[in-house]
Amino acid sequence: MASAAGKSIIPALPQVSFRGLIPTLPRDVWILHAGMGLNSVGTGMVTPFLLIYLHAVRGFSLQTAGLVAAAYAGWGLVIGLAAGPLVDRFGGRPAAAVALILTTAGLGLFPLVRAPWHAFALVSVAGIGRGLFWPGYSTLLVALTPQSARAGSYAVQRLTGNLGLGLGSLAAGLIARTSDPSTFTILFQANAATYVLFLVALSFLREPPRTPPDKAEPAAGYREVLRHRAFIGAILIGGLFAAFGVAQLNSMLPVFARSNAGVSERGIGLIFLCNTVAIVILQLPVAKALEGRRRMPTLALVGVLWAVSWLLALAAGAWFAAAEATIVLIGVGIVFGIGESLLGVVQGPLVADLASERLRGRYLSLWLIAAQLGFAIGPAVGGFLLAQSATLLWTVAAGVCLAAGMAALGLERSLPNAALRTPRAAESAGASA
Repeated sequence: MASAAGKSIIPALPQVSFRGLIPTLPRDVWILHAGMGLNSVGTGMVTPFLLIYLHAVRGFSLQTAGLVAAAYAGWGLVIGLAAGPLVDRFGGRPAAAVALILTTAGLGLFPLVRAPWHAFALVSVAGIGRGLFWPGYSTLLVALTPQSARAGSYAVQRLTGNLGLGLGSLAAGLIARTSDPSTFTILFQANAATYVLFLVALSFLREPPRTPPDKAEPAAGYREVLRHRAFIGAILIGGLFAAFGVAQLNSMLPVFARSNAGVSERGIGLIFLCNTVAIVILQLPVAKALEGRRRMPTLALVGVLWAVSWLLALAAGAWFAAAEATIVLIGVGIVFGIGESLLGVVQGPLVADLASERLRGRYLSLWLIAAQLGFAIGPAVGGFLLAQSATLLWTVAAGVCLAAGMAALGLERSLPNAALRTPRAAESAGASA
């Protein structure tokens, strides 16, 4: 309908193109994201099938296979602490390159495993690489990305990472057959190939020179990082989200869905598929929507969304039959994915903004260790709580997520002004050169 003047009385809706959602990033950052996407495809091909390979193909007991997986994660934690000073001294790019060589050797030789000691030796090599990789890669990403573009850069990282993991897992599911060990050889070799390609991508990058330390300043180390209260508060909140959020999604939700809610294996697959699709669809629009907004209320919203997710999960098991519970839990996966999209835009850039340049490797190492501890502790605590009752598990998980969100609001007053809000992306055309 038009007015007398011939103009529509309905205001035109703003049009946002997909291209407008893509952040403007330097060429080197896009190369790094492409390499990480390939790396995620390889990781997705191996990680879900590692225990299956050791148990069903090589005949290890489940307990031994579980210890191998734990050793892989354990080495990552131990080395992660030592990686910080190494990254601060030699840079993120060399650390990431050495890490990729180690993980390629460790996991690429897994088809040769015949005895448990073979597996423990190889995951030790790969675990050392894993512990070195994340501080090196994260430091390089922060160094290459302008401060105003970090939110968008981390959004792209989560988008490519989740998409790569999903595609890798899908491909592995089509290839792997426990009756044919050679199919697992294909998985491990394909994984190693993605690491080699990432290593090639690193050769095209040039890490920016860092400001040399002032010789008049006393030697700094982890002690200085631990005195940074705002940073410690931020990574503790992140650790709680990891333990009672993501770790419960990946470990306890499938067990609960199958045992307590009667959801089929196919239904469980749909839950995680919808969670991944939600992140892939929403990550870039969420990053755009959060530009210029306060970070701590966003983290509080993550806590609320995840608390709602866990209460919905509890309701699915208590009130609904299997078919209806599957639908409700698919909704849980989607709501949780919205929270993950919000967290991905805020958490990494916040840590990067709080970290000093000269100790960036140590800062990012501690952040990653806090998250890994959350991922390690979460399943253990979740399993204990679920053994008592599903009500106890999901109410505790919901309460901790909500408390972590409220703690984020309390932390806001400790943040420097420059870290309070997600910056608006730089509009300069030269940023993408």
